[in-house]
Amino acid sequence: MDILIEESEGNLWAAGLDGGKLEALEIDSAFEEVRWGSIYWAKVKTVDASLDAVFVDLDGDNTGILYNKDVRIKNKDGTFKKGGEVAIGKTLPPGTMIAVQAKSAYISKDEGSSLNHESKLAQVSMDISLPGRYLIFAPMLGENRISVRIRDKGLRKAMHNMLNDMEEVKGCILRAAAASMQTDVLVREGKILNEAWDQMQTYLEGSDPCLIMLGPDAIQRILSDQAMDQIEHIEIVIMDHYTLVEDWCALFAPDLMTKITPLELDNAEDDLALYHYRDIIGQIESLFQTYAMLARGGNIIIQETAALTAVDVNKSGDKRSHLAVNIDAAKEACRQMRLRNIGGIVIIDFLRLSGKKDEGKLIAALEEEIQKDPCTIQFHGKTALGLYELTRKRRTPPLQERFEQNLIL
Repeated sequence: MDILIEESEGNLWAAGLDGGKLEALEIDSAFEEVRWGSIYWAKVKTVDASLDAVFVDLDGDNTGILYNKDVRIKNKDGTFKKGGEVAIGKTLPPGTMIAVQAKSAYISKDEGSSLNHESKLAQVSMDISLPGRYLIFAPMLGENRISVRIRDKGLRKAMHNMLNDMEEVKGCILRAAAASMQTDVLVREGKILNEAWDQMQTYLEGSDPCLIMLGPDAIQRILSDQAMDQIEHIEIVIMDHYTLVEDWCALFAPDLMTKITPLELDNAEDDLALYHYRDIIGQIESLFQTYAMLARGGNIIIQETAALTAVDVNKSGDKRSHLAVNIDAAKEACRQMRLRNIGGIVIIDFLRLSGKKDEGKLIAALEEEIQKDPCTIQFHGKTALGLYELTRKRRTPPLQERFEQNLIL
């Protein structure tokens, strides 16, 4: 895979290409006021008993909402327990200072937006974690675990043996990419993340809310998300981006240092010059169409509504079996969800299959594609009407929303 770093109108872009095909896309908008993963020393402003939540001042300008289920209370023995046993107002009265982390990014909306007050706020949690390349450091966990997103029983069993060799660090969640790594590499990364957490503690004091640490940017997200893929080149035309990539790789991916490839283009100062040079602008523009073509015929129609996203599979002129078309459609639907950053409920209307055996093959193909997504996707099965139901929990705003805030190609 090739990683292409660019910018446009002050917005940071990171794209992943596999054989020239766009497989990953991350964008940091200049209008983004709260970045996913950012950590704040926040002050509780008000309590909303009806929501069982508190509104917190993040940095003097932005407000977040913290639900009781995301509260973490420190026990006398140093361990942590979840909130929810008592009303949140009794645990966190107004004026309380707490460390929180943004669960999702927030882009400022127009004052006239129809979204309710709750939807206009960044959701935050007291369950703080620091993502690396192979690990997620969760200091409140108290033990090492395997990511719940890894469902393969054989892989989980093999990774359990790795946990026994990681006693030097605690609170690490092993990502799927860790399975092929030597233990000393994982321990090194765990120590780096642990040290970052320890240094952060010195800033968690005082009565003024402030930003402590920005969450991972588009470059860091795409490099860590693609840790399981063989990255061949990280192409850059702007030297500031070179520094960002070099700093992250020096810490978490020394093996990628030699992959960083500065390119000299005649029009390097133009917006997205590298993307024009690599001829992927058309692939990005296609993400705003209501359809996507399948490689061997057929297509899928994608309709996003306020309640859910509906995906309809069409055979068109494809003369293959319904199962073959459906498997291609499952792969493309999952790819489109990643690239468009679709969240919430997703309903897929596949072509009708002849029996349980074919349905089992389709579900297996769908679940295999789901595992490629850096965001959590859950497959909830087949409805009574024969529709396949999924939910996807995204980290950042959808692609369409970013372009509504004046992102241009």
